[in-house]
Amino acid sequence: MNKYVAIYKEQLDKGYILVAYNELVKFVMKLRAEFSKGLSDKYSFTGILHGYMDYTYFYYSNDFLKTKKLKLGLVLNHLEMRFEVWLLGNTKPIQQKYWELSKSTKWNNDKDEMPAYSILEAVLVENPDFNNLAKLTEQIEAKMITISEEILNYLKTLN
Repeated sequence: MNKYVAIYKEQLDKGYILVAYNELVKFVMKLRAEFSKGLSDKYSFTGILHGYMDYTYFYYSNDFLKTKKLKLGLVLNHLEMRFEVWLLGNTKPIQQKYWELSKSTKWNNDKDEMPAYSILEAVLVENPDFNNLAKLTEQIEAKMITISEEILNYLKTLN
């Protein structure tokens, strides 16, 4: 462990990781604030959650999802450095139930087992351009709306 901590400290001392991580988190916070204002007629939004430097995300939901004990998440996947939408259950049994119902969908057809944290995951922006945050915000919002609607429409067919 000492070897890993020494490497970690060495990288932190250079400063790039701290700056990049803080700016990425600030950007996700800005997305959440903008979406809370502009999409409040469609969804309610939670606060920002931090993974272990692997994911930064916030949940969003509507009345339909709440009745099913489901929620969506806008996720910055730090390891892949891309933005994703995840469908999640409020509990493990709910996730398992909807995984069974969704494992043959286009979102899961390449998976043999349920993802670790979600029911399904859809990529929004594969290679984000962080030099143009206004355009990136527009891309994320447009894709988030489209993919969220696709997921909702699919879920409504399960009734």
